Amino acid sequence: MQEAAKAIIDAIGGSENVSAATHCATRLRLVLHDEKRVDENKLEAIEEVKGSYFSNGQLQIIIGTGTVNKVHKELIKLTDLDESSKDEVKEAANKKMNPIQRFVKMLSDIFIPIIPAIVAGGLLMGIYNVLTAPDLFFDGQSLVDVYPQIEDLSEMVNTFANAAFVFLPILIGFSATNRFGGNPYLGAALAMIMVHPDLLDANLYGEALVEDEVSYWNLFGLEIAQVGYQNTVLPILAAAYVLANLERLFRKIVPSILDNLLTPLLTLLTSAIVTFILVGPLMRTGGDLFTEGLVWMYDATGFIGSAIFGFLYAPLVITGMHHSFIAVETQLLANISETGGSFIFPIASMANVAQGAAALAVIWITREAQMKSIATASGISGLLGITEPAMFGVNLKLRYPFIAAIIGAGIASAYLGFTSVLSTAIGPAGLPGIIAISPESIVNFIIGLLISFTTTFALTFVLARRDRLKNRG
Repeated sequence: MQEAAKAIIDAIGGSENVSAATHCATRLRLVLHDEKRVDENKLEAIEEVKGSYFSNGQLQIIIGTGTVNKVHKELIKLTDLDESSKDEVKEAANKKMNPIQRFVKMLSDIFIPIIPAIVAGGLLMGIYNVLTAPDLFFDGQSLVDVYPQIEDLSEMVNTFANAAFVFLPILIGFSATNRFGGNPYLGAALAMIMVHPDLLDANLYGEALVEDEVSYWNLFGLEIAQVGYQNTVLPILAAAYVLANLERLFRKIVPSILDNLLTPLLTLLTSAIVTFILVGPLMRTGGDLFTEGLVWMYDATGFIGSAIFGFLYAPLVITGMHHSFIAVETQLLANISETGGSFIFPIASMANVAQGAAALAVIWITREAQMKSIATASGISGLLGITEPAMFGVNLKLRYPFIAAIIGAGIASAYLGFTSVLSTAIGPAGLPGIIAISPESIVNFIIGLLISFTTTFALTFVLARRDRLKNRG
């Protein structure tokens, strides 16, 4: 394996270009000083090399089980490097990233572990939509209408599908707190508090606020809204960060003899109070202000505003601010005789389909079997309206598919704005979303979906080629 190691070193710019090296079961993982010095053609011409790609500040060279450890051992000898652990390599790679890349990697680290649960929920939701959507198989009727004996089955599927999203903060709370260095079980417990059934459902907050039906706790004269954070992302991310830092603080000041007793108590109590007083309302208010600005932009700029909204929708999903649109949509649909419907849902459908299309394009671009598998499942989920798996598991990780997706979504959304496509209900924001579109807009909605999918799919290939050429030098 010495010859293979020598060839790899030569292809990546020499031993002096290697900062750190480690390996996993199949891949050699290197941190380089200058990634532009890599000759990708020379590297992939090596017999032992099955493929290579840059990810999270590392050059990952696919070699294979049973061989990679031998090549790694020879490479360490030839470069005079010390043995590096995976954590040390990750730390070295993080130093090469800019703040935006580190932020994206942080989100990826949080969301990738929970992808299976989200994918399962998304696919189950797609099955429920197929069972209950009218006009899909029969004129004016759904499968459940024609075959009422499967009604209970559809209700079961709906319950199973919603669980991962209703309690999404619990999954995120566990994963995020673990990523921030805190006790993940405390993070899960904090998230459970945030979605406790005694609290007003977050999805009903906008309507309850208008009707003045929000309940409050009175804490020494301070009124705290008893509102939950179901289906939200940003509040629990911020809350988990606060919890992890409070836990570290209490572990420093609490006597060791009382640490196991007092630290969890003080951490959970304090972080929960801070979340309901400051973190949650602040995140919600920020989202509300942004939403109001978005509606103004759409009304004032027409199809240009639609394009901008479509372009920004996926980045907003990353922050979780898109959930604040529910209150706006509720208001638009409540006054449908005046507004004609909601512009938000059709644009969200364009953005979701674009994310799914980008992930599916990666199947034909990547050579890594694991990435192909993730791209397949998450791409289908994205087309059905659940985009987190595609975004965090594939598109943001590779970067160029995400760029292609937001451009494709922007172009398709501009078409929707130009043709005034509106929805008359809130449904699954993806291919099944046709059931929520006003009848006169259905044809243009389908055209928009085709624009979103084809533009994104093609552009992903173009940007993948550009990305490869850029990495070569």
